[in-house]
Amino acid sequence: MAFDIEMIKKVYSQYDARIAAARQVVNKPLTLSEKILYAHLWAGNASEAYERGASYVDFAPDRVAMQDATAQMALLQFMQAGRPKVAVPSTVHCDHLIQARDGAEQDLTRAKNESSEVFNFLSSVSNKYGIGFWKPGAGIIHQVVLENYAFPGGMMIGTDSHTVNAGGLGMVAIGVGGADACDVMAGLPWELKFPKLIGVKLTGKLSGWVAPKDVILKVAGILTVKGGTGAIVEYFGEGAESLSCTGKGTICNMGAEIGATTSTFGYDESMERYLRATGRADVADAANAIKHHLTADAEVYANPEQYFDQLIEINLSELEPSLNGPFTPDLYTPVSRMREEAEKNGWPLKVEWGLIGSCTNSSYEDLSRAASIAKQAIDKGLETKAEFGINPGSEQVRYTADRDGFLKTFEDLNATIFTNACGPCIGMWDRAGADKQEKNTIVHSFNRNFAKRADGNPNTFAFVTSPEMVAAIAISGNLGFNPVTDTLINKNGEQVKLDPPTGDELPAKGFDVEDPGYQAPAADGSSVTVDVSPTSDRLQLLEPFSAWEKTDLRGLKLLIKAKGKCTTDHISMAGPWLKYRGHLDNISNNMLIGAVNYFNDKTDFVKNQLTGEYGAVPATQRAYKAAGIGSIVVGDENYGEGSSREHAAMEPRHLGVRAVLVKSFARIHETNLKKQGMLGLTFHDKDDYDKIQENDTIDIVGLTEFAPGKPLTIVLNHADGTQESILANHTYNAQQIEWFKAGGALNIIRANQAS
Repeated sequence: MAFDIEMIKKVYSQYDARIAAARQVVNKPLTLSEKILYAHLWAGNASEAYERGASYVDFAPDRVAMQDATAQMALLQFMQAGRPKVAVPSTVHCDHLIQARDGAEQDLTRAKNESSEVFNFLSSVSNKYGIGFWKPGAGIIHQVVLENYAFPGGMMIGTDSHTVNAGGLGMVAIGVGGADACDVMAGLPWELKFPKLIGVKLTGKLSGWVAPKDVILKVAGILTVKGGTGAIVEYFGEGAESLSCTGKGTICNMGAEIGATTSTFGYDESMERYLRATGRADVADAANAIKHHLTADAEVYANPEQYFDQLIEINLSELEPSLNGPFTPDLYTPVSRMREEAEKNGWPLKVEWGLIGSCTNSSYEDLSRAASIAKQAIDKGLETKAEFGINPGSEQVRYTADRDGFLKTFEDLNATIFTNACGPCIGMWDRAGADKQEKNTIVHSFNRNFAKRADGNPNTFAFVTSPEMVAAIAISGNLGFNPVTDTLINKNGEQVKLDPPTGDELPAKGFDVEDPGYQAPAADGSSVTVDVSPTSDRLQLLEPFSAWEKTDLRGLKLLIKAKGKCTTDHISMAGPWLKYRGHLDNISNNMLIGAVNYFNDKTDFVKNQLTGEYGAVPATQRAYKAAGIGSIVVGDENYGEGSSREHAAMEPRHLGVRAVLVKSFARIHETNLKKQGMLGLTFHDKDDYDKIQENDTIDIVGLTEFAPGKPLTIVLNHADGTQESILANHTYNAQQIEWFKAGGALNIIRANQAS
C-alpha cells in the first residue's frame, strides 16, 4: 500500500466539486495544469478566475519533500515556528552529503562518519515533528519521491529545484526555498503567482539512439535557461503517451533548467504501470476513478493554441540524440554536428569521464539501456577510453539492477558504482587531479553543467546527454563520436559498430529491495530532544533577522556588480560547502565567491570602499557589517537561476546586504529574497545597469510609501560628487511587503504563534 493513501483519496474526493467550480469561473475548457492548481486552492472551491502571470494565489500543497542539504535550514526555521508537528506529510532525504570518490561502500561509510552530526540532527528533528526520514544511501530525493510519494493530480513543494521531477507522475511539483516549506509544514497557505502555460505537443515516437532526455535537451535549446520562467510546461500528444513514466520524469526534471515553475504530463497507462510496479496499485485504482480530471479537457489538446500562452511542437520521430553544453544546459547540439562544433569552438574532443546518474537519469530503465551498450562493448571486444561512473537513483533501483546483472556489466567495463546519491551532479565528487584545473571534457546524464559544478575545475567542459549516449561516448573516449554512424576499433583491431540501446521500462521480475532505508517518525514526538551544540561548526540555531527601520535605506555601499551569468552556484557554492548548510555564519563565507566582478573580470575580488583595498567578497561584506554599513548587490539577467537553495538569499541577509538590484530574477531566488526580508529589485531601464560605478554609495528612496506596483527610486552617489537617480521596479504584493517590514516571513509566523 502507498504512503499517505488516505490523504490521496481525500484529494481525489474533492476533485469533482473543485473542477466544477473552476469551470464555472474560468468559463472555458481547462488544461491539466489549471485543474491541479484550481483543485488545490487554499480557499477551497474557486470563486474567481486568476490571471496567468499576474495574480498571486494561495495554495494548499499536499506534501513537502526536503533533501539533507536544504532540509537543515528549512527545519531550523520550522523549529522556530512553535508547531508540535508538521501539518502535511513531509519527508527528508539524505542524498547530498555523500561524496563520490572510491565507490559506494567506502564513500557511504565515510559520509556517515563525517556528517554524523547532521544526519543525527535530521533524524531526530524528523522523529520529533512527524517527518518521514530516508537514511543516507536510501537514494536521491526525486527518484525516491517518484517511487513512493508522487501521485497524479497532486501538488507538492520541495526544497530542491528538481522537485519538478514528480511531474513525470502527473503532479504539479514545485521547487521552493526552506521558508516556503516551513510555511506549509506549519499549516499556512503557500503563495505563488498563477503561472503562465506553455504547451509542448509531442508527436511521433522515439527510436534508435534517441531517448526522453533528448526531448528536454531540445526544449532547452528552444526556450533557453529563462524561457520557461513563471510558466508551467504541459506536455501532451501521442508522443507523450508513448513515453515511459520515468522518461517523463527526466523531461520534467530538466524543466528547472529553463526556469519553468514546473512541468507535467497527463495521467496515462505508463503512469498506471509505474504505480503498480512500485507497489501502489491502490493509488492507480483511485486515479483511474477520476482519470478524466487527471488530464486536460479534450478541447484543449485538440486546439492547444487557444489555451496555452505559448505552443511548441516536437516530432519525436525526427529527433536526434544530442548533447547540451558546455557551461550551460541550453546550448543544444545534435550528435551529428558535435565534432564540427567542438573543433570550431575549441572544446576538447578527448573525453575523460562519463557519468550516469543523478536525480535526472538514474531509474531502472536508464540503467538498463546504458547497460545494454556496456554489454555490447564487452561482447564486441571494446574497452572504455574514458573513466566511467554510475550513481543509481535509489536502493530499490540499485538492488534490482544488481539482481538483474546490470551492475556487474558496468563493473566488467571498469565502471565505478557510486552510492545511491547525487555525487558528482552537485559537486560532491573528489575527482583526482581536478585541482590542477586542466582543460578537459566530461559527459554526463545530469541536469546542470555550470562552470566548476561537478568537480570545482573551471576548465572542465561538461556536456549533458542521455545515459546511453554517455555510455557510448565513454567507450569511444571522443566527444565527436556519433554511434548512429561511426565505428570503433576493438582490442583485436577490428572495426565494430554499436547497435542502438535496448532496455526495460520496468523490471520483468518486479522491483525488489531488502532495506529501502526508510525510518518512520515517532507516533508522539513530544519527548524527543533535538540537540544542537553551541560549539558546532556544522549546525547553528537561527536568530531572527531584524525588522525594517521604517526609513529609506541610505549610504549603502556597492558590494559587487556581478557580470553575466550568476546562478545560485555562484552566489552560494555547493561541493565542499555543503557541509555548512546548517550553519548560516560559516556557510556565509562562500557568499558570492563565484560571481564575476564587472570591474575587473575576477571572482571573489572586490573593492572595500572603507579601505580602498581589494579582497574576498565575504570578508569585504563582513567589514561593512562591522562598521554598521549596509550594502547592495547588483546583477545581470536571470540572477539566481539554478538551484532552489535559500542560502543564496540568507547569506547576504545575514551579512548585512540590504538589497539586490538586477536586470531580471529567476523565480525561486526572487521569492527566497522576499521571504528573508530582503529587497529584490529590477532595473526599470535595464541600461541603467551600466550607470553603476565601482565606488558608488547608494540610497533606496520611497520605502516609507512602499506599495504594490509602485517603483522605488535608486540614488547613485558617485565618487566624483555627481548624483544620478534611476527607477527600480519590484513585484512585492501587500503580504510580501509585510515580510520586508517584519524582517522576514518567519518573524510573522513566530509572532502569530506567540499571540
